[in-house]
Parts: sequence; structure tokens; C-alpha cells
Amino acid sequence: MKLDIPIRKQEVSVDIDLVASSIVQLQKTNGEIPWSKDGKTDPWDHIEAAMGLCIGSYITEARQAYEWMVDNQLDDGSWYASYLNEKPLDRTRETNLSSYIAVGVFHYYLITKDIDFLEQMWGTVRAAIDFAVSLQAPTGEIYWAKSPELEVDHMALLTGSSSIFMSLKCALAIAKILNKKKFEWEASINTLGHAIKNGYHLFNIVKSRYSMDWFYPVLSGALTGKEARQCIDQYWKKFVVDGMGILCVSDQPWVTIAETSELVLALAAMGNYKLAEIVFNWVNERTFEDGSYWCGFTYPDMVIWPEDKITWTNGVVIMAADALYQLSPASHLFSHKFWESSEYALDLK
Repeated sequence: MKLDIPIRKQEVSVDIDLVASSIVQLQKTNGEIPWSKDGKTDPWDHIEAAMGLCIGSYITEARQAYEWMVDNQLDDGSWYASYLNEKPLDRTRETNLSSYIAVGVFHYYLITKDIDFLEQMWGTVRAAIDFAVSLQAPTGEIYWAKSPELEVDHMALLTGSSSIFMSLKCALAIAKILNKKKFEWEASINTLGHAIKNGYHLFNIVKSRYSMDWFYPVLSGALTGKEARQCIDQYWKKFVVDGMGILCVSDQPWVTIAETSELVLALAAMGNYKLAEIVFNWVNERTFEDGSYWCGFTYPDMVIWPEDKITWTNGVVIMAADALYQLSPASHLFSHKFWESSEYALDLK
């Protein structure tokens, strides 16, 4: 059910109503949002889809998605890496998947201004962030996960740690709104930010072939200003197929809509809206007949693959459109300027 939330209506290249409704159609009655019909669910992508719903004014459905998170949170504050048919599929407990609840909850608040919701979600957010922080290395990076046997996997991923950086920012913003003091989170985000900026050797280099490793430090705001521009410029030719979009991995001819939309978010976060819109226009017509977006396509032969309709891909397309065209009160969520100048600004050293 769509609610009357102040979402701007204007001419944009994406039919927000159609795309958001495609997510709703795949949401289960318990609030869970799987990847696709008969597909698995993971906590991070579930939240990404819920954020798309919120921008699309499906507030009730977005809230149900967060209630699903509450219902499935484990005792240590984490979630399993994936679920299928309402049962755990992968019992690994990943730090970045678990901590992303803070981003979703803060995003929901920016759109609805529902302080009661923040109060209700505080315990869930606090436990999730505490889980992630508990796996932080002395050098600042955050270890990837606990195994199903609850052993810590000491591998650190740049994309994952960057995502946690964003989660920590949002968690601290929520804490400030609720007048909660979390000094240990402030210390954690400072050491994490230092690791992302200066300690690339701390992270698993195998993942450097993934485009997310390239732009997530910028998307999260761990890199800003000159550092962000240098980061984007350095590997632009490695991952960007001009006129098409962004490669998921540099050594495979597969352009993905989600990564392209996330790069749009990163460019908009830097304030480079002109380039962000150019990139977004490359993929804004890559849709099925119902208006939902492809997951990706091979290049240059242009084969749609996979053919599944992916909820989180559609969620991030909506988020990219929001960042470009300021459709909702949460359009500035990833903006570096917002975090530097707003009441939520952090004293990062």
C-alpha cells in the first residue's frame, strides 16, 4: 500500500512506480524480500530493496521488511548470510551484511521522520553494529565473517569494510537523534577510515578485480574530495565500458545494472552530477516489458544474463534516480557534503 510521503514528482528517466511495484510483487507476506522469484534472501540486498520501496512510497512494505530483520536477528546481533524458503541457507555471519541495517533504518527515518520507528529499531541496530565492531582488527579493518562454526575468518574485504564505514555513519546519526552515546563506535569508524585510506595492503587483493572494490570507498564517504576524484579517475578505464555501463569484474565481459547504479550514487555523492547522469542514462532503458531492470548483460554480444528479475537491482536503480533528481527527503543519504555539513557530521581524524 502506497502512503502519502512527500516524494517529488517530476520528469525522470525511471518509472519509479513501476520499478518499486516490481519489488512489492516479490515481497513475501512476512516482509522478506528475496533476490527473485524462488530465489534466496540475504540481509544486505533485502535492505537495499526495502530502501527502494521507501523511496517509491511503499512505506508499509518497507517497514515490514525491517520487521523481518528484527524477527530473524541472531543472539550476537548478526544474521545468516542467506535464507531460502524461510530457512537458513548459508549460516556464515558476515559483518557488512549484518551492519547494513543501520543504513536502511536511517534512510527510512529521513523519509518518514518517524522517531518511534527509530526507538523501536535501536536495539536491533545497536546489536548489529556491535557485532561488526567486535570483529575489527587492531589495524582498523573489519574481518569478513564468522563461519557457521563461529570461528572468525580473518580475511578483510575493502568493499565490505567500506560498507561498514557507511553503516557506522548512519548508526552514529541514529544514536545522536536518540541522544545515545556510543564513543566506541566513534573510535571504530576513525580507525576503520584510516585503514581504508591508507591500508590497502590490509585487504584481500583478490577482490580488486571487482568494480565494487574500486568505488565503494568513495560511495561510503571514506574517501572524499581530492582522494575520491583520484580514486575514480585511476581505474575508470579498467571498469567502465563507455556508453554501456560498469563491468562487475574487470576480466569478464559482463555489465551489471546494480554496479552501474551504485557508481552513479558514488559520483553523485562526490557532487559530480553531470557525469553521474551520463552514466545513468547508459542503463536507464535496460528494462523488461514490465519496467523492471535487467540484472546485467554480456558485452559486446548483448545477451541478457541472468534473466531473473532481481529485487535489489531495482532497489538501487531507484536509489540512483533519487540521488540524481532529489525525489525523496533521503536523496542526500550518500552525499559527502551532507555528512560534512549537516548536524550528523563526524569528527573523523
